[in-house]
Amino acid sequence: MAKTIAEKILSEHAGKSLKAGDFAVCKVDFTFGQDGTSSIIIDRVHELKAKNLKTRFCMVIDHSAPSPNEGVSRVHKKMRAFSSGYKVGLYDIGCGVCHQVIPESGEILPGYLVLGADSHTCTYGALGAFSTGVGSTDLAIALVTGKNWFKVPETVKIILKGRLPGYIFAKDIILYVAGKLGANGATYKALEFCGPVIDQMDMDGRFTICNMVVELGAKAGFMPQDKKTLDWLKPRAARSRKIRPVSPDKNAVYSHVFEFDVSKLKPMVSKPHQVDTVAEARDLKDVKIDEAFLGTCTNGRLSDLAVAAAVLHSKKVAPGVKFIIAPASRSIFKAALKAGYIETFVNAGCVVVAPGCGPCVGTHNGIPADGESVISTANRNFKGRMGNPNAFIYLASPATVAVSAITGKITDPQRYL
Repeated sequence: MAKTIAEKILSEHAGKSLKAGDFAVCKVDFTFGQDGTSSIIIDRVHELKAKNLKTRFCMVIDHSAPSPNEGVSRVHKKMRAFSSGYKVGLYDIGCGVCHQVIPESGEILPGYLVLGADSHTCTYGALGAFSTGVGSTDLAIALVTGKNWFKVPETVKIILKGRLPGYIFAKDIILYVAGKLGANGATYKALEFCGPVIDQMDMDGRFTICNMVVELGAKAGFMPQDKKTLDWLKPRAARSRKIRPVSPDKNAVYSHVFEFDVSKLKPMVSKPHQVDTVAEARDLKDVKIDEAFLGTCTNGRLSDLAVAAAVLHSKKVAPGVKFIIAPASRSIFKAALKAGYIETFVNAGCVVVAPGCGPCVGTHNGIPADGESVISTANRNFKGRMGNPNAFIYLASPATVAVSAITGKITDPQRYL
């Protein structure tokens, strides 16, 4: 039977042939938790009296890093103790966001089955892994047994055609697709992206798109594994691990096939308070902003910082606008320092904070005040997402965010690039 990528990976991990709609218990390759979810994982593992963990596991302190209060500090201490006791990896404060440091570590390879106690675990589909977010208790079950149960998702194929204008980025594409399919348009499905636009896209862009498939309700997202993928993986993955790309069969069955020509796509913005409520940036030119945020597991990578630095060079952030920048990892921070981007940001009036998730999830480092509007490179703009339910969050590409920070209102970046 011809199979999609999801069907192939889950079949291999179940030890039998599976098709969309089947249920199976599958062996899990890699798991992780972050500081917002690991406390419950640790409690469940202790309750189950597990002496050894049956999957590779790590924890990342990123959602509140450094700790903003005493309660969070207790959680961090608990994670450090568990890491030491069970001899598992821990990325402590300053290392960066889980969905950046884990791929950087070389732990994720094509064909892997990955569970993370974080909803944006789908990011690793850019490397050809079936990676999905689960609750802390489900994650603990995988740790103790090495397995978990899965329903094989149907797959939606998305073909991206055309030639991207220079002012259009991966974030614009996924916001456009979200607007077309809707927040529930791919519920419990897998998404396979392909086409000439994906072939030309760098790995940073592919991570951005896969990161946001959960905003369409998807269980997982997949990119083709080509030379770009292999070139990205080889210096990171252990030499002992063989990299085996996974591709769909030619006659694989898809629940839907969508084809989008993005040649004439304009810079997109997601309006409060739903990700699929999208509009062109030029149609929101009267929206004044109080805060801009560049970072997150969606758009905190080096190429994202490079775009913002190019926009901000020799310019200043608009009076009354707070522009907060958080590189996605320590290695990205160091590379941005070497490239001169951090100096550009500081000279422009930006505030550069430690690698982490704080502003995105509203734990610290930039909680907006009542009535304030924020333009952000994050993946979610739900009411209260950044820590204040009385604020308004707009999502956009790094270029649109940087330009808007200069003008003080949502601005189409076309003439600035």
